[in-house]
Amino acid sequence: MTGRIYIEDIAQHEGQRVTLQGWITGRRSSGKILFLQFRDGTGFIQCVGGRADLGDELFDRADHLPIESAIRVTGEVRADARAPSGFELGLSGIEVVHEAEEYPIGRKEHGDSFLLDHRHLWIRQSQQFAVLRIRATIISAVREYLDGHGYLNIDTPILTPAACEGTTTLFETEYFDERAYLTQSGQLYNEATAMAFGRVYCFGPALRAEKSKTRRHLIEFWQVEPEIAYASLDDVLDIQEELVCFVVERLLRDRRSEFAILKRDLALLERVKAPFPRVTYTEMVDLLNEKGVEFAWGDDFGAPDEAVISESFDRPVMVTRYPRGVKPFYMAIDPEDERLTLSVDMLAPEGYGEIVGGGERLADLATLEAAVDAGALPRADYEWYLDLRRYGSVPHGGFGMGIERLTTWVCGIHHIRETIAFPRMLNRLRP
Repeated sequence: MTGRIYIEDIAQHEGQRVTLQGWITGRRSSGKILFLQFRDGTGFIQCVGGRADLGDELFDRADHLPIESAIRVTGEVRADARAPSGFELGLSGIEVVHEAEEYPIGRKEHGDSFLLDHRHLWIRQSQQFAVLRIRATIISAVREYLDGHGYLNIDTPILTPAACEGTTTLFETEYFDERAYLTQSGQLYNEATAMAFGRVYCFGPALRAEKSKTRRHLIEFWQVEPEIAYASLDDVLDIQEELVCFVVERLLRDRRSEFAILKRDLALLERVKAPFPRVTYTEMVDLLNEKGVEFAWGDDFGAPDEAVISESFDRPVMVTRYPRGVKPFYMAIDPEDERLTLSVDMLAPEGYGEIVGGGERLADLATLEAAVDAGALPRADYEWYLDLRRYGSVPHGGFGMGIERLTTWVCGIHHIRETIAFPRMLNRLRP
């Protein structure tokens, strides 16, 4: 809207009389001076007005407006070093657009269940505001990096005929006279488009019917999945590293005010610079045992194991060459040790665990056919995927980056459910 002014741009209007449109997040008064905490979706600002500025009638009405009432405020933009935004608004006028009912989320402590039941209102709170704006910048930065490095964004199906990751975590649905499944990943289709366009990525939701209640799991999550023809495991490692560094740099440049709301220690993010440590699965098994964690070679790392590993590093660490038994059927086999795959998981520091997973894909037709058969996968549903190895097969690789897990780490928050507007978890489908 031409000429509209937002709080995020308020510094450009110091000394000017402006009108802002938004909502009350808090208020107090001395009887003579009114203090309104105000938000407009781009930020927060304090508005200050006296009876002489507003008149008795308007002052008294504003002094009793419920939280989340919608208003327009007019006044002069004044510098205020004590304010988080660096400015306040000296009120000269208030227009009430809608007087809210009594707001259910108060200043008292609320339980997790209550807040999630009221998620549609909880997202208005300052911490949730900060997290979701950081999430949006992550998505923007990811697209900027990939688009700027020659990757083509190609959408992959939400409805699929077969599993990508594992048959036990599929959501099944009817598809006319057939069964279909909600996508776990766009990777297999990405491999097809990479053979046509060289460098591609898809970005969208993934749905996995995992009966997990951990703070790191969602039933529905979003991920970006680049795939690259003529790429080795080393290429995949380099691209992951570049992308994560690019995203963190953007956040440190553009979202400092949101990090301030979250009280995030930015020194921890400023350490996120290349090169990242690159270690093998076997080395990490030894590390766990040295730290007193009983862990058998060949098992997959759980969340507690990843936390112990990632706490040992001050920046993301890339763990490579996992055993074949813990990785999907399509992962390339290490030519130097057939027990291992050319795979990688990137673990975020501070105990946050995996944020990226990927590696090099199987390029040999016979080996992939054997992997499909060994997994008892329906051959007919994978014939198109096997065709990619019949017609111009090349070494290729890629990875998936979970937006919510990345957001959880960079925000320094405890639970992944706060990193998406409306989380879907075990036992939670509403609102």
